[in-house]
Amino acid sequence: MNEPMRTVGFIGLGLMGRLMSANLEKGGFRVRSYDLNGSGNQRSPGAAAKGAQVLITMVTDGKAVRKAIRRAMPKLAPDSIVIDMSSSDPATTLEIGAELKERGIHMLDAPVSGAKARAADGTLALMVGGDAAILERARPVLATMGNEIFHTGKLGSGHATKALNNYLGAAGTIAGFEALLVGEKYGLDPKVMIDVINASTGKNSTTERKIPQQVFTGAFASGFLASLMTKDVGIARDIARKVGVETPYLKVTLKIWKDALSRLPAGADHTELLHYLKKLPSPSRGGA
Repeated sequence: MNEPMRTVGFIGLGLMGRLMSANLEKGGFRVRSYDLNGSGNQRSPGAAAKGAQVLITMVTDGKAVRKAIRRAMPKLAPDSIVIDMSSSDPATTLEIGAELKERGIHMLDAPVSGAKARAADGTLALMVGGDAAILERARPVLATMGNEIFHTGKLGSGHATKALNNYLGAAGTIAGFEALLVGEKYGLDPKVMIDVINASTGKNSTTERKIPQQVFTGAFASGFLASLMTKDVGIARDIARKVGVETPYLKVTLKIWKDALSRLPAGADHTELLHYLKKLPSPSRGGA
């Protein structure tokens, strides 16, 4: 094919996908979009894929990715490129990539980081796995959505990198919220404490963004669900098992998120983890 990329299919118009597809249109691409909820300008994944040099999926998990791509596959032209930008698992990505390769279709995995604010202004960080030459062909498309594009290696490596990144984010969220709760109980001014931490070595994305923007404001609306965070930590755990690395802290982190998810309301934002932590029983003060 190697013709100029003008038409992009986009499947998955949730909070992130809607913002990302809008940036594609701002970048001059014709976007053929579809979502299960009925939004988008096409009525099926196949219709979204028809005539597209690039098809992007931005859905909930690997199962949804597989279903969407299989429905779109008959309409994809040979030498077109499928880019899964969901937070999926590497094993599923490799399976889908093999199916596409049999049809002469290329695949990249390019999950994103940066949440809705960076999705809106097109400054997401993209972690891209797959053939470097295919990445270069797709770069003009990706550059409308992100300003930091990292080639992480072979197909599946982008999803592995994203899962490990989100494990660190999940662990940091727990630690940041626990520090906040302990400090408040001790009598510290929480805003002063967070200012100090953000000027010190303990800072992370939770102290820098989540606590000031979501907790102190009472918003709890980062745009990233607790269910998705839990899923990504689970993917990181599965990767650790596959490569044979013992990860005790990862196991504890996953357990906390699973417990929280079982007690939070459906559709809870991941920053609502704080509500779960607040309701944990107080430790005994007289034990050994």
